[in-house]
Amino acid sequence: MAVPPTVEDVDPAGWADGFDALFAQVVAPFFGRREPRVRARWYLLGLLSGLERKNGWSLAEFAGDTRPDGMQRLLNHAKWDADQVRDALRAQVAERLGDAGGVLVVDDTGFEKKGRRSAGVQRQYTGTAGKITNCQIGVFCSYVNPDKQRVLIDRELYLPESWFAAPGRLVGAGVPERARFATKPELAWRMIERAADDPLLVFGWVTGDEA
Repeated sequence: MAVPPTVEDVDPAGWADGFDALFAQVVAPFFGRREPRVRARWYLLGLLSGLERKNGWSLAEFAGDTRPDGMQRLLNHAKWDADQVRDALRAQVAERLGDAGGVLVVDDTGFEKKGRRSAGVQRQYTGTAGKITNCQIGVFCSYVNPDKQRVLIDRELYLPESWFAAPGRLVGAGVPERARFATKPELAWRMIERAADDPLLVFGWVTGDEA
C-alpha cells in the first residue's frame, strides 16, 4: 500500500483544519469498525480533491490503495447507515447555516452508466446529458441560505417502474425489499417533508427544476 496524501495535500489553502472535526461529528459515529471509518474519510477527501475522474479505482489510488476492493467494500458491504449520516449533516447545516430566509432547492441529476446492473439504470432522458442515454437518475435536495451558502442535504435514487417488474434485478442490485416505485416529484416531496419535519432546520421557500 502506497503512502496516502495528508489532508493538507488535498487542500493546502486551509479547509483541512475543519474537515476532521466535522467528519468526527457527522460521519465517524456511524461506523462501528475502524477500517470502514478510515476508508470513508479518504473517500470523502477524494471526492473533495481535484481528481479529474472520481471512480472506484481513482479514489482507491488517491487513498494509497493498489486496488479498488476496499472502496467497493465500503460502498457495497460495510455496515453503516447513510440516512443517519444524512440526518447528522442536516443538523450541522441547521446549526451553522440555518436562516429563516433559507431555500430548499430540489433537482434531478443523471449519471451515465455502462451495463444494466447498477440500481435504477436504463435508457432514459437526463438533462445532465441533454439526451436519452443509459443512466441512473438521482433526485437531490440542497439548502441555500441568503448568503448563497449551499449544501446538499438529502438524496433519493429514482428507480424506473420497469425495475419493479423484474424482482430478481432488484435483488441483484441490492435494492432494499421495502423499496416501492415513486415518481421523481414524489421523491422530491419525501425530501421536502423530511426537511420540514426537522425542528432545527428553518427555511422560507422551496424551489426546483421541472422533472
